[in-house]
Order: sequence, then structure tokens, then C-alpha cells
Amino acid sequence: MALLRYYLDDYSERADMENIKVTIIGEKEGLNSKLQASIDRVMKKTENNTGVNFIICLNYGGRLEITRAVQKIAQEVKDGKIDISKINEDTISNHLYTANIPDPDLMIRTSGELRTSNFLPWQLVYSEFLFVDKYWPDFNEADLDEAIKVYQKRNRKFGAK
Repeated sequence: MALLRYYLDDYSERADMENIKVTIIGEKEGLNSKLQASIDRVMKKTENNTGVNFIICLNYGGRLEITRAVQKIAQEVKDGKIDISKINEDTISNHLYTANIPDPDLMIRTSGELRTSNFLPWQLVYSEFLFVDKYWPDFNEADLDEAIKVYQKRNRKFGAK
């Protein structure tokens, strides 16, 4: 975690100069205070950037994310802020860690695993998946270029809304 803290502190300047918005999602309360401070700094420094959204999932679990969203919605119903009959998909999406962040178009799963591993279960419903038999550290720019080419050939379907 010290390495991650160092990276975040170092990267915040570059991200800001390159108009990159850094968002870290997950349960940061379980992390040490120095790392939490670094997270807060990089997110604050880049919050108004409008270029690429760089999202890091840290101490993240999809089921916990949905549980937290339901708890927030339930509290808002209890407090009279939301009418229970008005709860819809947008209500849930707006209470997730990823509120105001577009759902992923493509999910690349490295390591040869054929599962999502509790990763963004709500957000991935219309994403395209690509599974590769390469571990993350070995996944390089050429692999990403190939993944994008494969994605571009897909005929995306979003179901009935």
C-alpha cells in the first residue's frame, strides 16, 4: 500500500497537467490514514478535469457496493427524501460508487478466468467482455490495441429498455 500511496502522490501532478480525472472507488475507510489522505488529495486535485476518467477500484466489492446503495436509498425513503414508488434503475445507479460515471463499454478480464469476480455487477450488464489468457502485469499496449480492434467488430445490443 505504501507503493500505491507513492504512486498516487506522484501521479496527481501528471494527471492534473494532462487533464485526467482520477476517481478511486471502494471502501477507503478500511485503508490506512496515509493512503486515505493520498486518495483524497489526488481526487481533489483532479476533480474538475474533463479529459480521460481514470478509475481505480480499491478495497472494492460489487455486492458491497450494491448493499451500500440500497442502505442509502432506504435511509432516504425513511427520511422522506424519496418516495418508494419512484425508485428505479436510475435511483440505484445514482447511489453507486460510480454515480455520474458512464458504464464500461468493454471489460477485459485477464488471467484466463471466465468470471467477473464481483467486479461492477450492476454496471457491466451491457458491457462487452473479452477474456484473455494473460496475467495483468504482462498485458501490454499491443494487447490493448488488439482488444479495441476486437471490440470495434462487435455488434452491441442493449436489450429492451
